[in-house]
Amino acid sequence: MKTLPTFEYEQQVWSTGSTLVAGLDEVGRGAFAGPVVVAAVIFAPHYKFFNSLLYEINDSKKLSSRKRTILAKSIKEEALCFAIQEGSLDIINRVGIGKATQQAFLEVTKQLCHTPDFFLIDAFYIDRLDKAQQKPIIHGDSLSISIAAASIIAKVYRDELMDTLHMDYSNYFFNQNKGYGTSLHREKIKEFGLSPLHRTSFSLEKFLPQG
Repeated sequence: MKTLPTFEYEQQVWSTGSTLVAGLDEVGRGAFAGPVVVAAVIFAPHYKFFNSLLYEINDSKKLSSRKRTILAKSIKEEALCFAIQEGSLDIINRVGIGKATQQAFLEVTKQLCHTPDFFLIDAFYIDRLDKAQQKPIIHGDSLSISIAAASIIAKVYRDELMDTLHMDYSNYFFNQNKGYGTSLHREKIKEFGLSPLHRTSFSLEKFLPQG
């Protein structure tokens, strides 16, 4: 039987009196090209979905592109607030993907229209935020609705961005691979070299022709 994320973790926090619980997730951390994208979503405390579509929220990787797009629109309409932040290619190449992702997580928390009381994050803590106000959840995008919702809007945002970037760098098929290191993408790197969108901090030279 397919299980979907719930508000169980959010309810645990709401029951302590903290009302504004933000779910956060990132997309694109392991890609060869393009930015990493982080999103945060806050649902009203003890929220009950008015839009029945939202009962289909799940880890973005488990949803079709069409379903993600539909859900992203509904999430933005139904959430108390949300925010999206890019960790730029320049930052990734200067400080590495780990620090770039952490910076993006920190920045997205500042962009929310309400200041969260507590943060639910997929897998790890956010640096420079009070650990007492955070709960990292392994596979959080499959367990927490707020984290799953963040994963969906981040994924839709980044996929649309990579589709747009494909227009200028069509040799690499970013509209298909979204910058990830698929076999076709690696073949195109070998054929055409690295583009300005590729992450130089990822040592991608190993995919170039040797000698």
